[in-house]
Amino acid sequence: MSILRPPKPRLWIWFLWLACFYGVWTWLVTGLGLWQEAKDHWQMAVAMAVGSYAAGSTPMGGGTVGFPILVLLFGQPAELGRDFSFAVQSIGMTSASIFILSRRQPLAAAMLWGSIRGATLGVPLGIFLVAPWVPSLWIKVTFAVVWGSFGLLHLWRLREIASHQGMTDFSEKWDARVGLTIGLLAGASVVSVSGVGIDMVIYTVLVLVCRADLKIAIPTSVVIMAYASVVGILTKLCFTGVQPQVLGNWLAAAPIVALGAPLGAFVVELIGRKPTLLVVAALCVIQFIWTLSEERQTLGPSGIAVALLAVLLFLFGFERLRGWGARLVGEQTSRHRRGDEPGGLLQQHPGQEPPLP
Repeated sequence: MSILRPPKPRLWIWFLWLACFYGVWTWLVTGLGLWQEAKDHWQMAVAMAVGSYAAGSTPMGGGTVGFPILVLLFGQPAELGRDFSFAVQSIGMTSASIFILSRRQPLAAAMLWGSIRGATLGVPLGIFLVAPWVPSLWIKVTFAVVWGSFGLLHLWRLREIASHQGMTDFSEKWDARVGLTIGLLAGASVVSVSGVGIDMVIYTVLVLVCRADLKIAIPTSVVIMAYASVVGILTKLCFTGVQPQVLGNWLAAAPIVALGAPLGAFVVELIGRKPTLLVVAALCVIQFIWTLSEERQTLGPSGIAVALLAVLLFLFGFERLRGWGARLVGEQTSRHRRGDEPGGLLQQHPGQEPPLP
């Protein structure tokens, strides 16, 4: 798997982006008289100060915090949480992505480009064909299940995940195909329904299958979620429209997340990723329990059982991916010891693709 590792940072690109964004935001709140709209939603700005840090420092987008705050804490419709996730991540995670690229941080290039191509098609298809058929209740449950299982994965396997160094290098063609599949399927399903998720999927494949270092997996997940969010919000603005309260919440939160997400990407390099991942993982599990508690009467025993079963299925899938990755790494290591492959990073000869699980 190729890794983008350019030589020296060019942070002036990120500062130029900030100047352009804050210029546009200032024009919106002053030139168009939307300051009161932003002021009325100050609670979201406070909430996203934490959410944006998590977005830049973990594989969990800002919507991971924004969605439950709007839906569970403020009692807003799940559709608003989804649309707000798209909107706020299109600024926060885009800002973090520009910061990451400007600093020349390593990325899983082939898988990233494949997932970008897949998301370009998958996210709009999901918005048009899948999301309209998912009731508001099940938008909440989908979000809770996806991130609850993801939180449990980290509470159970974080030590192992955090111990990876570098990553297993398979053929670029295989990486691109995996990325394309991730972008298409995750974009058309979980992203279009909840506003988040493709970052979790590509991160999971990188750390469980490719045994990627968190310094590679997390920046890659941030970049793909930023791209999917931009595609999502543009699709909704141009074709389906967004929930009415998205603008006010976005005006309040956007200037915070534009700095908060890159700050998270920077600070986590100083304090380490494990403490942040543990806290966010715990929050993911808490929001799952909270959702089931809030909706227990509507869901009933059968609905709660389905949600719990879905979490178990996710965890089973994670373990299958982990086992597949261990087998592939073992095969690569055996070839390396026999002298079939050159030294350095574990890698695979062009044209040799690892078998499917």
